Amino acid sequence: MFNFSFDKRMIYIIIGIMVLTTLVQYISNPNALFGLLVSIPGVLIAITFHEFAHGFVAYKLGDNTAKNQGRLTLNPFAHLDPIGSLMLLFAGFGWGKPVQVNPRNYTRKISMEKADAIVSAAGPIMNILLAIVFTIIYCLIYKFAGVGFVTTTVGYVVMLLISATITINIGLGIFNLIPLPPLDGSKIIMPFLPYKAKEFFVNNEQLFSILFVVLWITGLTSIIISPVINAVTTGILNLGSLIIR
Repeated sequence: MFNFSFDKRMIYIIIGIMVLTTLVQYISNPNALFGLLVSIPGVLIAITFHEFAHGFVAYKLGDNTAKNQGRLTLNPFAHLDPIGSLMLLFAGFGWGKPVQVNPRNYTRKISMEKADAIVSAAGPIMNILLAIVFTIIYCLIYKFAGVGFVTTTVGYVVMLLISATITINIGLGIFNLIPLPPLDGSKIIMPFLPYKAKEFFVNNEQLFSILFVVLWITGLTSIIISPVINAVTTGILNLGSLIIR
């Protein structure tokens, strides 16, 4: 889920400049442009399953909001946010159209706060699971189809598509775990914060959102999460290497 609580226009202008600048570089480099096109299926899969997971878990916890809005579907067009999708393509991280939930509808087996944290965690967890699944598929193809298939044009494209899907899912999952509004991580950490910290966090949510935007625009966000992304990627690839043996 990704939802700014303040004027988006300036953010969209900045994003537009970033996208146009990167697009010019892609157009001047055919190989990079090909890589961009290969990333599109991965973006569709990552965003669709991420947002579906939010809605599905909320539904299982008693909230029908996502279902009533037609969000319990794997149709990508129900979940894509134009700007967030472009960011996933050009920056390696982004977001989908936020799934709306109503915590008051949750069952009372657990607190609303914990239920909301579970719903928020569902998206990133789904992305990591998808990365693991596609890594297994990648390794199984490599193991059973052999180098002969991988080196063909079709095999090369297939493996690139799968590889891009793995990378994008890891990027989207880890990015959304950053504990700053408007990202999922900000709600995931709530049950673990002491009361005064929660109160400060809620009262200053807009300030934290602005802090996130500053970190994002300056590139510090990428620097912060890159080690985590690399560590998760290494772990998943090590899991895949066990399959090839």
